[in-house]
Amino acid sequence: MDQKENFIVSARKYRPATWDQVVGQESITETLHNAISQNQLAHSYLFCGPRGVGKTTCARIFAKEINRSNELADDEDFSFNIFELDAASNNSVDDIRYLNDQVRIPPQIGKYKVYIIDEVHMLSKAAFNAFLKTLEEPPKHAIFILATTEKHKIIPTILSRCQIYDFNRIGVEEIVGHLREIAKKENITFEEEALHVVGQKADGALRDALSIFDQLSSFTNRNLTYDAVLKNLHVLDYDYFFNVVDSLYIADYAKSLVTLDSIIKQGFDGSHFLTGLESHLRDLLVCKHPSTLALLEVGENVKARYHEQATAIPADWIIDALKIANEAEGKYKNSLNQRLTLEVFLLHLASLGEKKKSELNASANTLREPKPEQRTTSFQPNTSTVAASKPAAPVHQAAASSTVNEPVASPQSAPTSPVSAEAKPASSNTVANARSRKARTVSLNIDENEETATNDTSEINEEDLVDVTNSPMLPLTDAWKQVCESVLNDGNSNLHAMLSRQDVSDSTATGVMVILQHEIEVQEFTQHKTKVLSRLREYTGNISLSLSTKVEAIENNIKLFSAKDKFEELSKKNPDLIKFKQDLDLDISF
Repeated sequence: MDQKENFIVSARKYRPATWDQVVGQESITETLHNAISQNQLAHSYLFCGPRGVGKTTCARIFAKEINRSNELADDEDFSFNIFELDAASNNSVDDIRYLNDQVRIPPQIGKYKVYIIDEVHMLSKAAFNAFLKTLEEPPKHAIFILATTEKHKIIPTILSRCQIYDFNRIGVEEIVGHLREIAKKENITFEEEALHVVGQKADGALRDALSIFDQLSSFTNRNLTYDAVLKNLHVLDYDYFFNVVDSLYIADYAKSLVTLDSIIKQGFDGSHFLTGLESHLRDLLVCKHPSTLALLEVGENVKARYHEQATAIPADWIIDALKIANEAEGKYKNSLNQRLTLEVFLLHLASLGEKKKSELNASANTLREPKPEQRTTSFQPNTSTVAASKPAAPVHQAAASSTVNEPVASPQSAPTSPVSAEAKPASSNTVANARSRKARTVSLNIDENEETATNDTSEINEEDLVDVTNSPMLPLTDAWKQVCESVLNDGNSNLHAMLSRQDVSDSTATGVMVILQHEIEVQEFTQHKTKVLSRLREYTGNISLSLSTKVEAIENNIKLFSAKDKFEELSKKNPDLIKFKQDLDLDISF
């Protein structure tokens, strides 16, 4: 019974009394400690930051240490020299006038009188003006420490007269470490994951964390387990988000919808689930790189699960999912059917997984499908085709350029025919196969000749080549149209516009000149030059074909300023405009 009557909440019982006990504000405490030891004290300070981060605590420690450094009695707390004013309830001009009168009286013990004004942003404008002169030129024995959570509400003339210290939110690991020490002192058993949940729920405020800690110790009978903390704080378990992401990635939308239904039945709001899933995706993304792994503020066991799932899911899927989740969050607030919005959101994420699955299946089918050269069991170069394209080469050179090793026929097995090999007509399939085979063994380096190109395959990309095995050879103009259509089918409208306006009718048999208008088009065309040239060679069957570019800027130096100039320029382009003006007897004022 006595223990219950003497109970003191942890936020008061373990309130720091020295600089060493302050949590998470090392840079500020070190600066204030050095200011005292070096006797470089300002007459006014402003402590600002979120709630529960130690502003008032540091102000009290600072006020005690100022007088203690000038006295021999270290056990004196100099409480009579410290005055605290709550500006939330004492914000009138009369309160500040009374404070100004008290400031003039020197201290009886110690060297300084310290005035701590909490929630100073609550002072009225008239009170600020009444306090301004005293704050600018206070007596030598007076030091003011102002504390606020809303610095932007303080007038600039007050800010300019204070040394400003911005207190940061306390990290989860620092809160967990502080709670761990208190739990050991209070003989409270705990699980590390339970303390991490408390630290995340506190949102950087140590006072909130201590209040939650006291509440949970009573609820769990001084045994803080992970499940009990989740139940009391009404927090979603990590397992829900791990399961949802796993099911969405494999496009199992049914399982994700069932999981959402179970979450809603437990009383969780849909926005709670949505923000939690966004945080989960963010944590997965930071696990993808060692340099961002420190941003993951969870326990070691959960961190291992994050790392395992992040390894199995690519970063591009996570980024796309984050974009969709961010859009869904904005739609959810204004939706009339919020549950349906959440379900559509999950279906959208599942479609990402379905798309990924389709890409993997297509890739696997491509690997299993035999290539054209694998389907062809034998290949005899047609000498008539070779002779038509260039002078005949020795037989050993033709054998060296072949990509298929064929058995050499013996003289006895060679067929005897009065018709020579040069006169034998080549079949269309053989010509197409030869053309496709040559297109796959040439380099796209435009400056190289044909003999050098046939030995270089480093610049060929298989996906840039078009399979025209069964397609006839086309004239250059028709082949150019086919290239333009293929570029448009690829979704590149800019490149299609550049190629469509080209006139290739005057091009030679070995070279095509592409006229570009500015450097931006040059960069765009250079990026896709390999693909365009590869397709053009295959459609025409001319492996010696090359592409060159020329920049011709549009000459348009005419600057039209007046309305008359504009009308005359439009009349040149459309003569009917003048006739229209005359027929209607229009009087246009310039």
